[in-house]
Parts: sequence; structure tokens; C-alpha cells
Amino acid sequence: MANKLYQMTPKEIVGELDKYIIGQDDAKKSVAIALRNRYRRSLLSEEMQEEITPKNILMMGPTGVGKTEIARRLAKLMDAPFVKVEATKFTEVGYVGRDVDSMVRDLVESSIRITKQSQLDEKYAIADSIVEERIIEAIIPGKKKRESAQNTVKNPFDFILSNAGYQSQKQQYEQQQLEQQGTGEKEDVALAREQVRQQLQQGLLEDQFIEIEVTETPKGGTIDLNGESMGIAIGNIFGDMMPQKKKNKKVRVKDARKILREEEAQNLIDMDQVVEDALRNAEQNGIIFIDEIDKIASGSSYRSGADVSREGVQRDILPIVEGSVVNTKHGPVKTDHILFIGAGAFHTAKPTDLIPELQGRFPIRVELENLDKETFLKILTIPENALVKQHKALLETEGVEIEFTDSAIEEIATMAFLMNEQTENIGARRLHTILEKLLEDISFNIPDMEEDKLVIDDAYVKEKFMEKIHPEDIDRFIL
Repeated sequence: MANKLYQMTPKEIVGELDKYIIGQDDAKKSVAIALRNRYRRSLLSEEMQEEITPKNILMMGPTGVGKTEIARRLAKLMDAPFVKVEATKFTEVGYVGRDVDSMVRDLVESSIRITKQSQLDEKYAIADSIVEERIIEAIIPGKKKRESAQNTVKNPFDFILSNAGYQSQKQQYEQQQLEQQGTGEKEDVALAREQVRQQLQQGLLEDQFIEIEVTETPKGGTIDLNGESMGIAIGNIFGDMMPQKKKNKKVRVKDARKILREEEAQNLIDMDQVVEDALRNAEQNGIIFIDEIDKIASGSSYRSGADVSREGVQRDILPIVEGSVVNTKHGPVKTDHILFIGAGAFHTAKPTDLIPELQGRFPIRVELENLDKETFLKILTIPENALVKQHKALLETEGVEIEFTDSAIEEIATMAFLMNEQTENIGARRLHTILEKLLEDISFNIPDMEEDKLVIDDAYVKEKFMEKIHPEDIDRFIL
């Protein structure tokens, strides 16, 4: 399946990630090369493709330095199936956590969603023309519809009782008169419809209410097997035996267009083909991001009861990473060519604490650096979704414009760096804490404020944190 991300060069992929993630060039480079190798592999012969397996990546670095953010941004960038799982999910309550196979099932669901959407996008153009006709039909019902409404009242025995369909000359003459009258009516309806079509295209009828007929989706309960999305929808078992229920809905034209567009496009796609393409896409292009992988490493400090569970989870994950067949409700999926990206802080355990077989399955190791003051400065201002821009936009919705001076931003970056050094290092997440505290009073008082523009300088930042953060920090160390 053609994929825009795989056709980008490694430099272009890194360039896209740079818009949102500052620094961590090694990690971005490794991910970009792994994705490009996917594309290169797809150009080889089938025998060669079978032999080349993806080189899985292990990212190491403290919390808040961008490991999960890289995964999130990749997921947004790409059309390929992507799923992020937490390794700790599989160790919950001793060894009664989630079934490890569920990560592959989630990947298949993600793949079906992507494949279905891409097929729907192709069918929307055809659906739009059908929808226009249905909306016009709802505004000006055709002769057929009116006749069918009249015919419903007729008695089924009328045909037999009226001389088995024999017509006298008088009846024939009356019918001819009616047909001539009907032709005139048809022309009037066609003319009115043409006017409605023009008004629709000019967008003049968007807020007019119309009554449309839509297919009712059966609300069948689901029997869940093992809680692992292998459920059976009861409605689906009997759904095919029953005729589809229709219901009338009174909605505005603009809403009717959305509802009917989805319904018509849905009728145009072949779901069997979607599932087949989606399974192949998941097998060949799927990416599974396993976060918190260090939490299942049984380090020397964890030689206690929970150790069995941790090592058990590693042994369960191993066959999936090595390559095995997982049964899903849509069919079996081979995991040989799925790319796995592991990530963890590894502050208490080391990668060598993972079982050797699992270590061998993550040949590419990338260490993410700690964030320094300069990086914090860039994070605050450079990315497209920079924190400072987010807070400005939020307050502007209520008519208050705030401006951060360069010295204020520098002060915030210094604070974040020092607090990470002196207390827990939570990486870039520290900036959220500081900015929320900094703008707390402004956000709270906004409705009653008279000023339209506020300037936040370094003096304001120092004053805020002199009152708010320092006393709390001191209290923490008084025993």
C-alpha cells in the first residue's frame, strides 16, 4: 500500500519531526532510517523481502525528553498502522494483566480504520452526487414517491374484482388524459428540481430543515471474550437475516449532507477487500511502540516476588517480537515484519537486565540526552505547537492578549532547568508546571479584568515563584 511517509527521505522525516520535537537528533535519525528501510524493502523481490526483517529500536532516556512524543508525531505523520502500548499494562495485578497478543489486535484495528478511511475518501466524490439527488428528492418528492404513497392505500383484491385488469374505452380515455396531465407535472417537477439544485450549489439552503430516510444501525449487545476485543456482536449474528430498518430524521441540509455522504460512501466500499488490505498493511507496514519497557526488566534491585511476573511478560512479548502468528477476529497476522520501538527511562534497571533473547531483538540502541537550558528556551518558542503559543491562544479567546518578554522566557527556562536538577528530573513536562502556575491568577481573574494586554517580564516570573514555589520546596525538606 502506497504510503506518503515511506516515500519521504530520512532528512525529510527528520525535518517533519523537528517542527515539533527539539533536539534528540540521534533518535530521530534512527527512526527515519528504520522507516526508509521499510520503503527500500518494498522495492525488492518477494524472496528478498521475506528475508529482510526490520531492525527494532530501543530508546533510552529520562522521562519528558521526547521518547513518546516522537512516537505520537510519527503516528500523526503516517498512513501506516501504528499502536502505542504500555508494557506495564501486561503486569497489572500480579500476572492478570492484559493478554500480550492484544497489541497485535489493536494494530489490526488501527489498520482497518486507516484502510477503510482511505477507501471512503476515494468514494466520496461519487457519494456526493448521489447525496445531492437524495437531498433534492427530500425537498421536492418525485412522482414515483407520491404515487407509491397513494398506492399503499389500495386494496390488493381490487385488481381481481375489476374484471382482471380489463379496461373500457371510457377508462382508457380517462387514463390518457391523466398521463398527459402527468407529463406536464413531470416537467414542472424537473424545473423546480433544477432550481433547487442551483440553490444547493450556491449554498442558499444549508439551514433549511428536510426529512431524510437513513438506515438504522442495530444496537446489538456484545459478548466480550476474555476482555480482549475478540467479542461477538449479538446484533451481527441476526443482522443479516433481518431486512435493514429505515428511520426518518428531520435535520438541516448541511447535516443531512454529512450523514448521507457517510452512508452512501459506506455502501460503495467492499468491506471484505478492506479487511484483506488492512491485514496485509498491518503485517508489512505496522509499527508497535512499547513504552515503559524498562518496567518489565528484572534488575538486581527487583529480586522479589514481582520478578516472576516481569520476566513472564518479557517471555510473552518475545515470540511476538521474534515473529509469530497471532489470531485476531479478522484473521491471522504474522508479526515477522512489524517494526517494534521500545522506550524506557532505564533509571533503576539497565537494558542488560532484559532477558538476552529480548535484548538481541532490539539491535539499535539510542540514548536521548537530558534537556539543558538552551533546549528549554527552544521548546518554549520554536515548535509549531510551542507552549507559549498555546497559552497565548487560550487567553486570546477571552479577549486578553499576553506577551512574554525574552527575559521572561529565559527566566522560565532557567527555572525549569534548576528545578529538574534540584528535584525530580521530569524533562520538558516541568515547563507545563511552571507556565500553569505563572498564569494561574490571570486565568482565574480574566472575566473581571479591565486590561486587554498584559506583558509578562522576568520580574513578574521571579515574583510569582518567590511566593508560590519556594515556600513549598522548603516545607518539603523540613522533617
